[in-house]
Amino acid sequence: MAWMRNPWTRRGSREVYDNPWIRVREDDVIRPDGQPGTYGVVEMKTWAVAVVPLTANGDTFLVGQYRYTLDHYSWEVPEGGASKEMPPVDSARRELLEETGITAARWTYLGEAHLSNSVTDEVGAIFLAEELALGEAQPEGTEQLRLQRLPLAEAVGMALNGQISDALAVIALLRADRYLRDGRSWEPIERSFPGLGRRSDPA
Repeated sequence: MAWMRNPWTRRGSREVYDNPWIRVREDDVIRPDGQPGTYGVVEMKTWAVAVVPLTANGDTFLVGQYRYTLDHYSWEVPEGGASKEMPPVDSARRELLEETGITAARWTYLGEAHLSNSVTDEVGAIFLAEELALGEAQPEGTEQLRLQRLPLAEAVGMALNGQISDALAVIALLRADRYLRDGRSWEPIERSFPGLGRRSDPA
């Protein structure tokens, strides 16, 4: 459809900053109104993955940690960066194990999310993890984590009232809740992660 076409023209681009996790570029553009402009873009070198672990009795697990960029404590679902060289579900398994000590036999893809899409190209993949086995967390040296077990409904309430403000965690909890309430009947649109599908994936 014509109204969905890109109204921006990129005339040039220069790298401003680069490290192992991000690349920042500055584009010389023609804006949709025809005027010249500058657009700064943060390119992420990893996917983001988020996991909503669900026990047989309907509990989930939240991970608490201090977020350096925001300068405050944050409760989130298990989540983290994922190599673009491996399937996102494999990275989700790793993050769940590292942050909570949990492994899961049943994985369901609940779609993608674009985070801060006015300045970054970051894409997150969301999963529901079930048939859980509990173990010991294996956090990285950059992580000082607390684990909280609570009913999924309570975690959803925290996402709705702002106690959970991390965007990927909010989206993940609301999607998991709706997916379960709808009888597991819907399938996410596949865009950034073609082939993942909704069907449960074995461990």
